Amino acid sequence: MSGQHLSDKAISILVLAAYHSLSSGETVGQIVLDDGHGHTADADGLGELHAEGLLEVNGTRGRLTEAGSEELQIIIDAIRASQT
Repeated sequence: MSGQHLSDKAISILVLAAYHSLSSGETVGQIVLDDGHGHTADADGLGELHAEGLLEVNGTRGRLTEAGSEELQIIIDAIRASQT
């Protein structure tokens, strides 16, 4: 991982984005923070990602910054590397 030390709450948000990226085969740039059906991203994790400059929050959506996209790719690469 990068030099950042993210909490599990913040990492869980990125892991969900990694899941969507891996399952769809597409790059994820936005995250649904509240789907209106009871699934919401953890507020502490969101605050941390925002404070670290990894995510810009806009209502019920978050947009990964360039640094956030890089962090997401690090997580995806680590998941793939764990299979070797």
